[in-house]
Amino acid sequence: MSSKAPATFYIHDYETFGISPSMDRPAQFAGVRTDMDFNIIEEPLVIYCTPADDYLPDPEAVMITGITPQLALAKGVNEAEFTRQIHQAFSVPGTCILGYNNIRFDDEVSRNIFYRNFYDPYAYSWQNGNSRWDLLDVMRACYALRPDGIVWPENEDGFPSFRLEHLTRANGVEHEHAHDAMSDVYATIAMAKLVKQAQPRLFDFLLQHRNKHKLNALIDIAEMTPLVHVSGMFGAARGNTSWVSPLAWHPDNKNAVIMCDLAGDMTPLLTLSADELRERLYTRREDLAPGQSPVPIKLVHINKCPVLAPAKTLLPGKRRAAGYRSSGLLAKPAAAAPASASARKSGRTVRRCRAFQGF
Repeated sequence: MSSKAPATFYIHDYETFGISPSMDRPAQFAGVRTDMDFNIIEEPLVIYCTPADDYLPDPEAVMITGITPQLALAKGVNEAEFTRQIHQAFSVPGTCILGYNNIRFDDEVSRNIFYRNFYDPYAYSWQNGNSRWDLLDVMRACYALRPDGIVWPENEDGFPSFRLEHLTRANGVEHEHAHDAMSDVYATIAMAKLVKQAQPRLFDFLLQHRNKHKLNALIDIAEMTPLVHVSGMFGAARGNTSWVSPLAWHPDNKNAVIMCDLAGDMTPLLTLSADELRERLYTRREDLAPGQSPVPIKLVHINKCPVLAPAKTLLPGKRRAAGYRSSGLLAKPAAAAPASASARKSGRTVRRCRAFQGF
């Protein structure tokens, strides 16, 4: 992947006949190419995919999108042609493929249809200076780190909502047909423009650090240097944000690093054996015995555009929401890093126990 900024963005969205990228089938694709300022420079591509004869769409998905099998049959092309047009658009050199929650969903749809139709399922996103990026985590990071200039809607629980239709409504962005692929693409472009205008330095930092080589340069396992990490895994109550400290690289996956969540209880990590760690890792929080704490570790995949930044990026006003209440910790983030000899030994134990194999 090139470390340079992409020549163009290709903003896209799928509507599908179900929630599984591997088992369900696409119904509609929309995409458009923009320059680096999100000005549209090509005609948009909107295509429907005819469902296969041996596939039954999920009725609930049809109700949400409004795309019936009959509509897809009338307007669509077969999956081979559908895939060919998408692959051609994605494969233009210097393209950054961007969506909203695409890393976890749309990119998996792309990879599955490419595989089924005899295209390399990964090359499009890294060859010829190409890359990918996800605006959902950009929005989460903007809220957590530099929220000024954007209106942040709340859900019924009083936490920030990052649903695209909620963000567009709160910020006066036209988005009349949520779950129509082209409407969602235009809404994504509008929100990307808003972030770039409101917080240009953060936007540029996140754009440059979509690259796993840039992210790798931030990770110092020898010193276990704390970083701020924004991820939906932390939950809305914590602003999707925490300080983390790198413990070790995954034993099998060179793109995954084992991180310690510094807002958690360090006791299990420092005291449990390898076998006990393995058992605790796979015990649900609600199934833990009274007085037991979950192991405060998670995997971060540097090839999935995670948000990582220097620890100081998390401003004091946001630290309490992320779970940090110690005044000493607020004054000196590095004080929370598990830098003792026992923690270093624990980091090696986590790696050695192979608890993350298969992730």
